[in-house]
Amino acid sequence: MSDSTGASLTYGQTLIRSLACARLLKRTLGPERYVGLLIPPTVPAAIANIALTLLGKVPVNLNYTANQGLIDSAIDQCGIRQVLTSPKVLDRFHLRPRAELLFLEDLRARANWRDKLWAAAMGRLAPESVLRGALDGLRHEDLDATATVIFTSGSTGDPKGVVLTHRNILSNIHQVNRHVELLPEEVVLGILPFFHSFGFTIGIWTIVCLGKKVVYHHNPLEARVIGNLCEQHKVTMLVGTPTYMRSYLQRCDPAQFSALVHLILGAEQLKPELARDIRAKLGIEALEGYGCTELSPVVSVNVRHDVVLRDGRRVEGNRAGTVGIPVPGTCVKTVDPESGADLPRGDVGMIVVKGPQVMAGYLNRPETTAQVLKDGWYSTGDLGYVDPDGFIKITDRLSRFSKVGGEMVPHGAVEAAIPR
Repeated sequence: MSDSTGASLTYGQTLIRSLACARLLKRTLGPERYVGLLIPPTVPAAIANIALTLLGKVPVNLNYTANQGLIDSAIDQCGIRQVLTSPKVLDRFHLRPRAELLFLEDLRARANWRDKLWAAAMGRLAPESVLRGALDGLRHEDLDATATVIFTSGSTGDPKGVVLTHRNILSNIHQVNRHVELLPEEVVLGILPFFHSFGFTIGIWTIVCLGKKVVYHHNPLEARVIGNLCEQHKVTMLVGTPTYMRSYLQRCDPAQFSALVHLILGAEQLKPELARDIRAKLGIEALEGYGCTELSPVVSVNVRHDVVLRDGRRVEGNRAGTVGIPVPGTCVKTVDPESGADLPRGDVGMIVVKGPQVMAGYLNRPETTAQVLKDGWYSTGDLGYVDPDGFIKITDRLSRFSKVGGEMVPHGAVEAAIPR
Protein backbone atom coordinates (compact mmCIF):
# COMPACT_ATOMS: atom_id res chain seq x y z
CA MET A 1 0.00 0.00 0.00
CA SER A 2 1.12 3.53 -0.82
CA ASP A 3 -0.30 7.02 -0.45
CA SER A 4 0.15 10.53 -1.77
CA THR A 5 2.43 11.52 1.14
CA GLY A 6 5.09 9.14 -0.19
CA ALA A 7 4.45 6.36 2.35
CA SER A 8 4.86 2.91 0.83
CA LEU A 9 4.77 -0.54 2.45
CA THR A 10 5.23 -4.09 1.20
CA TYR A 11 3.00 -6.87 2.52
CA GLY A 12 5.62 -7.88 5.05
CA GLN A 13 6.03 -4.30 6.24
CA THR A 14 2.24 -3.88 6.41
CA LEU A 15 1.94 -6.93 8.66
CA ILE A 16 4.78 -5.80 10.94
CA ARG A 17 3.43 -2.24 11.21
CA SER A 18 -0.05 -3.57 11.96
CA LEU A 19 1.30 -5.88 14.68
CA ALA A 20 3.32 -3.08 16.26
CA CYS A 21 0.29 -0.76 16.14
CA ALA A 22 -1.88 -3.48 17.71
CA ARG A 23 0.62 -3.92 20.55
CA LEU A 24 0.65 -0.17 21.22
CA LEU A 25 -3.14 0.08 21.09
CA LYS A 26 -3.54 -2.86 23.47
CA ARG A 27 -1.63 -0.86 26.09
CA THR A 28 -3.59 2.30 25.37
CA LEU A 29 -7.21 1.38 24.70
CA GLY A 30 -9.86 0.75 27.30
CA PRO A 31 -12.17 -2.29 27.43
CA GLU A 32 -14.76 -0.81 25.06
CA ARG A 33 -15.42 -2.95 22.00
CA TYR A 34 -15.91 -0.11 19.53
CA VAL A 35 -13.08 2.30 18.68
CA GLY A 36 -13.55 5.38 16.51
CA LEU A 37 -11.26 6.50 13.72
CA LEU A 38 -11.30 9.98 12.22
CA ILE A 39 -8.64 9.71 9.52
CA PRO A 40 -8.78 10.12 5.72
CA PRO A 41 -7.66 7.20 3.51
CA THR A 42 -3.90 6.93 3.98
CA VAL A 43 -1.43 4.18 4.84
CA PRO A 44 -1.57 4.98 8.60
CA ALA A 45 -5.39 4.89 8.54
CA ALA A 46 -5.37 1.46 6.87
CA ILE A 47 -2.79 0.17 9.38
CA ALA A 48 -4.92 1.41 12.30
CA ASN A 49 -8.00 -0.39 10.93
CA ILE A 50 -6.07 -3.63 10.48
CA ALA A 51 -4.51 -3.35 13.95
CA LEU A 52 -7.89 -2.88 15.63
CA THR A 53 -9.26 -5.92 13.83
CA LEU A 54 -6.27 -8.00 14.96
CA LEU A 55 -7.04 -6.94 18.52
CA GLY A 56 -10.64 -8.08 18.24
CA LYS A 57 -11.92 -4.51 18.40
CA VAL A 58 -14.52 -3.08 16.02
CA PRO A 59 -13.17 -0.13 14.00
CA VAL A 60 -15.80 2.56 13.40
CA ASN A 61 -14.62 5.05 10.79
CA LEU A 62 -16.33 8.38 11.43
CA ASN A 63 -17.42 10.74 8.69
CA TYR A 64 -15.07 13.71 8.93
CA THR A 65 -17.13 15.56 6.29
CA ALA A 66 -20.22 15.44 8.53
CA ASN A 67 -21.10 17.99 11.16
CA GLN A 68 -20.17 17.69 14.82
CA GLY A 69 -23.66 16.53 15.81
CA LEU A 70 -23.70 13.56 13.45
CA ILE A 71 -20.23 12.46 14.55
CA ASP A 72 -21.15 12.68 18.22
CA SER A 73 -24.38 10.76 17.54
CA ALA A 74 -22.34 7.91 16.02
CA ILE A 75 -19.99 7.99 19.02
CA ASP A 76 -22.89 7.82 21.46
CA GLN A 77 -24.67 5.01 19.61
CA CYS A 78 -21.57 2.80 19.66
CA GLY A 79 -20.50 3.74 23.17
CA ILE A 80 -17.14 4.87 21.80
CA ARG A 81 -14.80 6.28 24.42
CA GLN A 82 -11.64 6.69 22.33
CA VAL A 83 -11.07 8.01 18.82
CA LEU A 84 -7.90 7.62 16.76
CA THR A 85 -7.20 10.75 14.76
CA SER A 86 -4.60 13.41 13.95
CA PRO A 87 -4.33 17.11 14.84
CA LYS A 88 -4.16 17.83 11.10
CA VAL A 89 -7.59 16.25 10.58
CA LEU A 90 -9.14 18.14 13.49
CA ASP A 91 -7.73 21.45 12.28
CA ARG A 92 -8.73 20.93 8.68
CA PHE A 93 -12.34 19.91 9.36
CA HIS A 94 -12.82 21.99 12.54
CA LEU A 95 -14.00 18.99 14.54
CA ARG A 96 -13.60 17.90 18.14
CA PRO A 97 -15.24 14.47 18.70
CA ARG A 98 -16.83 13.94 22.09
CA ALA A 99 -14.36 11.27 23.19
CA GLU A 100 -10.77 10.79 24.33
CA LEU A 101 -8.59 11.62 21.35
CA LEU A 102 -5.58 9.41 20.59
CA PHE A 103 -3.24 10.93 18.04
CA LEU A 104 -1.48 8.54 15.68
CA GLU A 105 1.60 10.72 15.81
CA ASP A 106 1.81 10.23 19.60
CA LEU A 107 1.33 6.48 19.31
CA ARG A 108 4.18 6.25 16.82
CA ALA A 109 6.44 8.17 19.20
CA ARG A 110 5.65 5.72 22.01
CA ALA A 111 6.87 2.69 20.07
CA ASN A 112 10.07 1.36 21.69
CA TRP A 113 12.59 -1.20 20.52
CA ARG A 114 10.71 -4.00 22.30
CA ASP A 115 7.54 -3.23 20.32
CA LYS A 116 9.46 -3.20 17.04
CA LEU A 117 11.38 -6.40 17.86
CA TRP A 118 8.21 -8.23 18.92
CA ALA A 119 6.34 -7.15 15.76
CA ALA A 120 9.24 -8.14 13.50
CA ALA A 121 9.60 -11.54 15.17
CA MET A 122 5.87 -12.22 15.03
CA GLY A 123 5.56 -11.02 11.45
CA ARG A 124 8.63 -12.78 10.07
CA LEU A 125 9.05 -15.89 12.22
CA ALA A 126 5.90 -16.82 14.13
CA PRO A 127 3.69 -19.58 12.70
CA GLU A 128 0.00 -18.92 12.31
CA SER A 129 -0.83 -20.84 15.50
CA VAL A 130 1.36 -18.49 17.55
CA LEU A 131 -0.19 -15.41 15.92
CA ARG A 132 -3.65 -16.74 16.75
CA GLY A 133 -2.68 -17.20 20.36
CA ALA A 134 -1.25 -13.70 20.66
CA LEU A 135 -4.08 -11.75 19.04
CA ASP A 136 -7.66 -11.66 20.32
CA GLY A 137 -9.02 -10.95 16.86
CA LEU A 138 -7.62 -14.25 15.57
CA ARG A 139 -8.03 -16.35 18.72
CA HIS A 140 -11.82 -16.00 18.78
CA GLU A 141 -12.53 -16.23 15.08
CA ASP A 142 -16.23 -15.84 14.28
CA LEU A 143 -17.42 -15.07 10.78
CA ASP A 144 -20.66 -13.65 12.11
CA ALA A 145 -18.98 -11.30 14.57
CA THR A 146 -19.18 -7.57 13.83
CA ALA A 147 -16.33 -6.39 11.60
CA THR A 148 -17.31 -2.72 11.48
CA VAL A 149 -20.18 -0.30 11.91
CA ILE A 150 -20.64 2.22 9.12
CA PHE A 151 -23.00 5.11 9.65
CA THR A 152 -25.43 6.24 7.03
CA SER A 153 -28.14 8.91 7.12
CA GLY A 154 -31.84 8.12 7.01
CA SER A 155 -34.35 10.36 5.26
CA THR A 156 -34.51 12.51 8.40
CA GLY A 157 -30.73 12.88 8.57
CA ASP A 158 -30.52 10.77 11.75
CA PRO A 159 -27.47 8.51 11.38
CA LYS A 160 -28.02 4.75 11.53
CA GLY A 161 -25.21 2.32 12.26
CA VAL A 162 -24.99 -0.43 9.64
CA VAL A 163 -23.53 -3.56 11.25
CA LEU A 164 -21.36 -5.49 8.79
CA THR A 165 -19.93 -8.87 9.80
CA HIS A 166 -16.73 -10.56 8.72
CA ARG A 167 -18.88 -12.91 6.63
CA ASN A 168 -20.50 -9.94 4.88
CA ILE A 169 -17.18 -8.36 3.95
CA LEU A 170 -15.31 -11.55 3.01
CA SER A 171 -18.26 -12.68 0.87
CA ASN A 172 -18.36 -9.39 -0.99
CA ILE A 173 -14.59 -9.52 -1.56
CA HIS A 174 -14.88 -12.91 -3.25
CA GLN A 175 -18.04 -11.91 -5.13
CA VAL A 176 -16.31 -8.88 -6.64
CA ASN A 177 -13.16 -10.85 -7.46
CA ARG A 178 -15.12 -13.57 -9.23
CA HIS A 179 -17.47 -11.23 -11.09
CA VAL A 180 -15.08 -8.45 -12.14
CA GLU A 181 -12.15 -10.82 -12.71
CA LEU A 182 -9.58 -8.67 -10.94
CA LEU A 183 -6.14 -8.67 -12.50
CA PRO A 184 -3.33 -10.64 -10.81
CA GLU A 185 -1.40 -7.37 -10.47
CA GLU A 186 -4.37 -5.06 -9.92
CA VAL A 187 -3.49 -1.57 -8.66
CA VAL A 188 -6.47 0.16 -7.05
CA LEU A 189 -6.84 3.91 -6.55
CA GLY A 190 -8.04 4.32 -2.96
CA ILE A 191 -9.87 7.65 -2.97
CA LEU A 192 -13.10 6.58 -1.27
CA PRO A 193 -13.08 7.19 2.50
CA PHE A 194 -13.15 4.29 4.94
CA PHE A 195 -16.41 5.58 6.42
CA HIS A 196 -17.97 4.39 3.15
CA SER A 197 -18.45 0.63 2.93
CA PHE A 198 -16.78 0.53 -0.49
CA GLY A 199 -13.70 2.31 0.84
CA PHE A 200 -13.59 -0.10 3.79
CA THR A 201 -14.31 -3.37 1.93
CA ILE A 202 -12.38 -2.71 -1.27
CA GLY A 203 -9.90 -0.04 -0.14
CA ILE A 204 -8.55 -2.07 2.77
CA TRP A 205 -9.66 -5.69 2.94
CA THR A 206 -9.87 -6.69 -0.72
CA ILE A 207 -6.30 -5.48 -1.10
CA VAL A 208 -4.83 -7.45 1.80
CA CYS A 209 -7.00 -10.56 1.33
CA LEU A 210 -6.39 -10.97 -2.41
CA GLY A 211 -2.84 -9.71 -2.72
CA LYS A 212 -3.45 -6.51 -4.68
CA LYS A 213 -1.92 -3.04 -4.46
CA VAL A 214 -3.60 0.21 -3.42
CA VAL A 215 -2.55 3.85 -3.56
CA TYR A 216 -4.49 6.20 -1.28
CA HIS A 217 -5.31 9.88 -1.53
CA HIS A 218 -7.40 11.76 0.99
CA ASN A 219 -9.30 14.03 -1.40
CA PRO A 220 -10.98 12.62 -4.54
CA LEU A 221 -11.63 16.16 -5.80
CA GLU A 222 -7.93 16.97 -6.31
CA ALA A 223 -7.85 15.93 -9.95
CA ARG A 224 -4.23 16.79 -10.71
CA VAL A 225 -2.96 14.78 -7.74
CA ILE A 226 -5.16 11.88 -8.82
CA GLY A 227 -3.76 12.02 -12.34
CA ASN A 228 -0.18 12.04 -11.08
CA LEU A 229 -0.83 9.07 -8.77
CA CYS A 230 -2.44 7.07 -11.56
CA GLU A 231 0.56 7.73 -13.79
CA GLN A 232 3.20 7.10 -11.12
CA HIS A 233 1.68 3.87 -9.77
CA LYS A 234 0.18 2.64 -13.07
CA VAL A 235 -3.29 2.39 -11.56
CA THR A 236 -5.42 -0.29 -13.24
CA MET A 237 -8.68 0.17 -11.27
CA LEU A 238 -10.42 3.43 -10.52
CA VAL A 239 -13.73 3.36 -8.66
CA GLY A 240 -15.56 6.62 -8.12
CA THR A 241 -18.50 8.72 -9.20
CA PRO A 242 -19.29 10.29 -12.60
CA THR A 243 -18.77 13.71 -10.98
CA TYR A 244 -15.20 12.80 -10.03
CA MET A 245 -14.47 11.32 -13.45
CA ARG A 246 -15.76 14.38 -15.28
CA SER A 247 -13.29 16.49 -13.29
CA TYR A 248 -10.41 14.13 -14.08
CA LEU A 249 -11.14 14.28 -17.80
CA GLN A 250 -11.12 18.07 -17.72
CA ARG A 251 -7.98 18.56 -15.61
CA CYS A 252 -5.73 15.57 -16.32
CA ASP A 253 -3.69 14.40 -19.28
CA PRO A 254 -5.40 11.28 -20.70
CA ALA A 255 -1.97 9.62 -20.91
CA GLN A 256 -1.89 9.54 -17.11
CA PHE A 257 -4.63 6.89 -17.21
CA SER A 258 -2.94 4.71 -19.83
CA ALA A 259 -2.72 1.70 -17.47
CA LEU A 260 -6.40 1.89 -16.51
CA VAL A 261 -8.35 -1.31 -17.18
CA HIS A 262 -11.31 -1.19 -14.77
CA LEU A 263 -13.19 2.12 -14.54
CA ILE A 264 -16.22 1.55 -12.32
CA LEU A 265 -18.61 4.42 -11.61
CA GLY A 266 -21.59 4.51 -9.28
CA ALA A 267 -23.61 6.50 -6.72
CA GLU A 268 -25.18 8.59 -9.50
CA GLN A 269 -26.30 8.04 -13.06
CA LEU A 270 -23.64 7.84 -15.76
CA LYS A 271 -24.87 10.11 -18.53
CA PRO A 272 -24.31 8.97 -22.13
CA GLU A 273 -22.29 12.07 -23.02
CA LEU A 274 -19.79 11.41 -20.20
CA ALA A 275 -19.50 7.75 -21.21
CA ARG A 276 -18.84 8.93 -24.75
CA ASP A 277 -16.13 11.38 -23.60
CA ILE A 278 -14.43 8.68 -21.55
CA ARG A 279 -14.45 6.33 -24.51
CA ALA A 280 -13.02 9.01 -26.82
CA LYS A 281 -10.31 10.33 -24.47
CA LEU A 282 -9.25 7.21 -22.57
CA GLY A 283 -10.13 4.45 -25.01
CA ILE A 284 -11.97 2.36 -22.41
CA GLU A 285 -15.57 1.77 -21.41
CA ALA A 286 -16.88 3.16 -18.13
CA LEU A 287 -18.70 0.45 -16.19
CA GLU A 288 -21.70 1.34 -14.02
CA GLY A 289 -22.18 -0.49 -10.75
CA TYR A 290 -24.68 -0.53 -7.92
CA GLY A 291 -24.52 -1.06 -4.19
CA CYS A 292 -25.28 0.41 -0.81
CA THR A 293 -23.83 0.46 2.67
CA GLU A 294 -26.24 -2.19 3.93
CA LEU A 295 -24.97 -4.61 1.27
CA SER A 296 -21.25 -4.42 2.09
CA PRO A 297 -21.64 -2.71 -0.53
CA VAL A 298 -21.54 -4.30 -4.00
CA VAL A 299 -24.74 -5.71 -5.53
CA SER A 300 -24.06 -5.58 -9.25
CA VAL A 301 -21.64 -4.19 -11.79
CA ASN A 302 -21.16 -4.20 -15.52
CA VAL A 303 -18.01 -6.00 -16.64
CA ARG A 304 -15.63 -5.90 -19.59
CA HIS A 305 -15.99 -9.58 -20.48
CA ASP A 306 -18.91 -11.67 -21.68
CA VAL A 307 -21.09 -13.33 -19.06
CA VAL A 308 -22.86 -16.68 -19.21
CA LEU A 309 -26.53 -16.55 -18.22
CA ARG A 310 -28.44 -19.30 -16.40
CA ASP A 311 -29.85 -20.62 -19.66
CA GLY A 312 -26.33 -21.02 -21.04
CA ARG A 313 -26.41 -18.02 -23.37
CA ARG A 314 -23.30 -15.85 -23.54
CA VAL A 315 -23.95 -12.08 -23.67
CA GLU A 316 -21.87 -8.93 -23.46
CA GLY A 317 -21.26 -8.08 -19.78
CA ASN A 318 -21.65 -4.31 -20.18
CA ARG A 319 -25.15 -3.09 -20.99
CA ALA A 320 -25.55 0.68 -21.26
CA GLY A 321 -28.18 2.24 -19.04
CA THR A 322 -28.05 -0.58 -16.50
CA VAL A 323 -25.95 -1.19 -13.39
CA GLY A 324 -25.00 -4.69 -14.52
CA ILE A 325 -25.93 -8.16 -13.36
CA PRO A 326 -25.70 -9.22 -9.70
CA VAL A 327 -22.41 -10.51 -8.34
CA PRO A 328 -22.34 -14.29 -7.70
CA GLY A 329 -24.49 -15.54 -4.83
CA THR A 330 -26.83 -12.55 -5.00
CA CYS A 331 -30.57 -12.68 -5.69
CA VAL A 332 -32.37 -9.55 -6.89
CA LYS A 333 -36.08 -9.10 -7.56
CA THR A 334 -38.70 -6.36 -7.57
CA VAL A 335 -41.73 -6.14 -5.31
CA ASP A 336 -44.77 -3.90 -5.12
CA PRO A 337 -43.80 -0.94 -2.87
CA GLU A 338 -47.19 -0.99 -1.14
CA SER A 339 -48.05 -4.67 -0.75
CA GLY A 340 -44.59 -6.23 -0.92
CA ALA A 341 -45.86 -8.80 -3.44
CA ASP A 342 -43.34 -10.19 -5.94
CA LEU A 343 -43.51 -8.67 -9.41
CA PRO A 344 -42.74 -10.40 -12.72
CA ARG A 345 -39.29 -9.85 -14.15
CA GLY A 346 -39.29 -6.66 -16.18
CA ASP A 347 -41.91 -4.88 -14.04
CA VAL A 348 -40.84 -1.72 -12.22
CA GLY A 349 -40.99 -2.00 -8.45
CA MET A 350 -38.95 -1.80 -5.28
CA ILE A 351 -35.59 -3.53 -5.71
CA VAL A 352 -34.88 -6.06 -2.95
CA VAL A 353 -31.66 -8.04 -2.51
CA LYS A 354 -30.71 -11.29 -0.79
CA GLY A 355 -27.23 -12.73 -0.36
CA PRO A 356 -24.31 -13.22 2.03
CA GLN A 357 -23.44 -9.53 1.82
CA VAL A 358 -26.71 -8.38 3.44
CA MET A 359 -26.00 -6.56 6.71
CA ALA A 360 -26.69 -8.04 10.13
CA GLY A 361 -28.93 -5.04 10.84
CA TYR A 362 -28.89 -1.51 12.17
CA LEU A 363 -27.08 -1.07 15.47
CA ASN A 364 -29.54 -1.21 18.40
CA ARG A 365 -32.50 -0.56 16.07
CA PRO A 366 -34.48 -3.77 15.73
CA GLU A 367 -37.66 -2.02 14.59
CA THR A 368 -35.86 -0.04 11.89
CA THR A 369 -34.06 -3.21 10.80
CA ALA A 370 -37.36 -5.10 10.54
CA GLN A 371 -38.73 -2.42 8.23
CA VAL A 372 -36.06 -3.03 5.58
CA LEU A 373 -34.99 -6.64 6.23
CA LYS A 374 -37.62 -9.38 5.79
CA ASP A 375 -36.85 -13.09 5.38
CA GLY A 376 -33.29 -12.18 4.42
CA TRP A 377 -34.37 -9.74 1.70
CA TYR A 378 -33.11 -6.18 2.04
CA SER A 379 -35.35 -3.42 0.66
CA THR A 380 -33.05 -0.92 -1.04
CA GLY A 381 -35.52 1.97 -1.36
CA ASP A 382 -34.68 2.14 -5.07
CA LEU A 383 -37.20 1.63 -7.84
CA GLY A 384 -36.26 -0.26 -10.96
CA TYR A 385 -36.54 -3.55 -12.78
CA VAL A 386 -34.56 -6.61 -13.78
CA ASP A 387 -34.49 -7.18 -17.53
CA PRO A 388 -34.90 -10.65 -19.13
CA ASP A 389 -31.13 -11.28 -19.01
CA GLY A 390 -30.79 -10.27 -15.37
CA PHE A 391 -29.37 -6.76 -15.82
CA ILE A 392 -30.64 -4.25 -13.26
CA LYS A 393 -32.06 -0.89 -14.29
CA ILE A 394 -32.54 1.81 -11.61
CA THR A 395 -35.36 4.21 -12.44
CA ASP A 396 -36.07 6.23 -9.27
CA ARG A 397 -35.65 6.54 -5.50
CA LEU A 398 -38.48 6.41 -2.98
CA SER A 399 -36.71 8.15 -0.10
CA ARG A 400 -36.44 11.91 -0.03
CA PHE A 401 -32.81 12.34 -1.02
CA SER A 402 -30.80 14.40 -3.41
CA LYS A 403 -27.46 13.11 -4.64
CA VAL A 404 -24.79 15.79 -4.88
CA GLY A 405 -21.48 14.57 -6.26
CA GLY A 406 -22.48 11.03 -5.34
CA GLU A 407 -23.18 11.93 -1.70
CA MET A 408 -26.62 11.32 -0.18
CA VAL A 409 -28.16 14.57 1.06
CA PRO A 410 -31.44 14.08 2.98
CA HIS A 411 -34.03 16.75 2.26
CA GLY A 412 -35.19 16.77 5.90
CA ALA A 413 -31.74 17.71 7.15
CA VAL A 414 -31.51 20.54 4.59
CA GLU A 415 -34.93 21.87 5.57
CA ALA A 416 -34.07 21.75 9.27
CA ALA A 417 -30.93 23.80 8.67
CA ILE A 418 -32.72 26.63 6.84
CA PRO A 419 -33.44 29.59 9.17
CA ARG A 420 -37.14 30.35 9.42
